[in-house]
Amino acid sequence: MRILVIEDDAVLLDGLKVGLGLAGFAIDTVATLSDASAALASDCFDAIVLDRMLPDGSGLDLLRSIRRSGDRSPVLLLTSKDQVTDRIDGLDAGADDYLGKPFDLDELAARLRAIGRRAEGRAKSELTWGGISLDPASMTVTRSGTTISLSRREFAILLTLLENPTALHSKQALEERLYGWQEEIESNTIEVHIHKLRAKLGASLIVTVRGVGYRMGQP
Repeated sequence: MRILVIEDDAVLLDGLKVGLGLAGFAIDTVATLSDASAALASDCFDAIVLDRMLPDGSGLDLLRSIRRSGDRSPVLLLTSKDQVTDRIDGLDAGADDYLGKPFDLDELAARLRAIGRRAEGRAKSELTWGGISLDPASMTVTRSGTTISLSRREFAILLTLLENPTALHSKQALEERLYGWQEEIESNTIEVHIHKLRAKLGASLIVTVRGVGYRMGQP
């Protein structure tokens, strides 16, 4: 999942970027409402983590603006305003989930996976296809019961493909799911990861439609 984190605490922002990155998320960060609005106007995100109190205004105002525009991106409010009335206000404003500070990073990651599943219409966490099982929570992949070791990027590509296995995913779409703004991408990075996945899981696992993109092979 590609996540936009909107938070003005620089230390917390760095911690979220590192911690959620290790949990398999691609993280982009901004610290103000104006930067958040610019980011949302130019990019698409699988979920948004939003602080309520920002230097240039209220996160709830941004949330209401997002919903008025018709944007259905999952939004998790992450804030120190954690009274019952605060949570009710946030959820009624359009948030999909609400987590108070201080918080556990593993719980935040689990909540992001959960709202991502709901947005995709999936009930269970595990994804399966042709003898392959992928568990986003534990970041493990098995084939016919045997655990396969994948790098974080390989895992993210496989997860993206398995979320919609019959759809074609362009190279650009995969890059956007895997990398944030500040990360440099080599021109053949996706091709290299696809090659390694085929070597580990089978040559027919991923189909290349030349000039269009990639999809899962028939199970």
